[in-house]
Amino acid sequence: MRFLSVHRHILPVIFLFLLTVSVSAQSSRPNIILIVSEDNGPELSCYGEKVLQTPFLDKLAQEGVRFTNAYTTYSLCSPSRSSIFTGLYPHQNGQTGLATHKYHMYPGIKTLPVFLQNAGYRTGIIGKIHVNPESEIPFDFHAIDNANFARKNMMEYIRQSQKFMNASDSPFFLMVNFPDAHYPLVRQAEGMPAKPIDGKDLKTTLSFVGTKSDRLLNYTADYYNSMERMDELCGRLFKAIDSAGKSSNTLIIYLGDHGAQFSRGKESNYEGGMKIPLIMGGPLVKNRNSVNNDLVSVVDLLPTIMDFASKPVTEKIAGHSLRPILEDVPDPLVRKYLATECDGGTSIFFYPTRGIRNHRYKLIHNLRPGVENPKYFLYARHFNEHFYGGTEEPELRSAPDSVRRAYYRWHFPPEYELYDLDNDPAEWNDLAEKPEMQQVLRELKKALQQWQKETRDPLADPKLLKAYIDEMEAVKVKYPNHGYQKNKEFEWKFTERFEEYVRKGRRKE
Repeated sequence: MRFLSVHRHILPVIFLFLLTVSVSAQSSRPNIILIVSEDNGPELSCYGEKVLQTPFLDKLAQEGVRFTNAYTTYSLCSPSRSSIFTGLYPHQNGQTGLATHKYHMYPGIKTLPVFLQNAGYRTGIIGKIHVNPESEIPFDFHAIDNANFARKNMMEYIRQSQKFMNASDSPFFLMVNFPDAHYPLVRQAEGMPAKPIDGKDLKTTLSFVGTKSDRLLNYTADYYNSMERMDELCGRLFKAIDSAGKSSNTLIIYLGDHGAQFSRGKESNYEGGMKIPLIMGGPLVKNRNSVNNDLVSVVDLLPTIMDFASKPVTEKIAGHSLRPILEDVPDPLVRKYLATECDGGTSIFFYPTRGIRNHRYKLIHNLRPGVENPKYFLYARHFNEHFYGGTEEPELRSAPDSVRRAYYRWHFPPEYELYDLDNDPAEWNDLAEKPEMQQVLRELKKALQQWQKETRDPLADPKLLKAYIDEMEAVKVKYPNHGYQKNKEFEWKFTERFEEYVRKGRRKE
């Protein structure tokens, strides 16, 4: 009895000690803020863009690592974000098209907020989720649950961020989704930027567009204005982090979800759609003011975040942690190849492609060679005015021959395209038919096939690819102009077949 009596007095002390240790360990873990901007490539001054100024993101780059070869998995919003949330390629998680068009993840896919909550983190998101089903992406705090393409009450993003950060001293993850530079482009919103750029200030448009006109220059100017406004909001968010006393223990990650909405950009497998800005900075990053040229992907974000959260991912995912790069130690998992995919995201936009690159060359595999790519005319004729940044055919008449050939290739794609990104970063000159490039072509074909095998890409199966194409063609006929969006009973049939194919591969591992 005496033994038990002594321990009854000691137990609360022991419990208090363990609780103190637990709280101390918890508070020592970093806060993590993930900033995602819309529809923009690396058009920032820290990436060498000379027309606009992005001082706040430039400063973040000085305080951390700027990645020069960062890529999204798919140049469209929902699939790209699904990869951020899962560490998987869209064909692995199921979100192969837009959430607003009834595409959705496979059941039971574990997502970033769940990983973080299991690690003891508070989780918050400002802005849209845009991945289905949202019930599988259960943030503790969600504000401004819409796209806000009208750019109204922009400071509310900062106020809601402050509210979440100040709610507790426990470690947190906060994702902030700014609406710029998504269409419609807005020259100035709520006084931002203070001195908008005008088309008359520009001599050219984005490098991968290849031609210019007064219309395109004005559109480009408003794209740059959107980028400057986004940067200013980032600066206000950084100030809010500092005011909340969180700066010294916060990792900040900034990226664009995919490239800009110009021809050969968004919804393509070209660099203009797939290449994105990625900056990781703050006091926790030891490798300060550095530039990294490794091939990195948005699938690497989840494992990086969980590494900093002190609970590395044990589930099989496609990405790997970039923490070694941030800590200036050798990265044992440097990629030799990086792969991308793009199916189009809706029935009308459907044109399936796959891509892969090494440190110099890039291969694009068009899965419907010779068939007209619908995205060409969607951009050239400004479908519902959503593609106003597209290049009109008259604007191509004054373009160099290489540019006009590239647009024709985009319009009627061959089975394979091959580009030398060192010497031709805008991908004007297709090398796939060059005799001296056949060894490179074979190497990248083999690497692409290996990636498709390892990730269980359903489109590597000819029967699944044919069924997928047939379904999309039938839906286009039955539901012109995306009429299925208003049909509550409509469901994509391919999703179940794709899921079975992916899960069957996992069962064999």
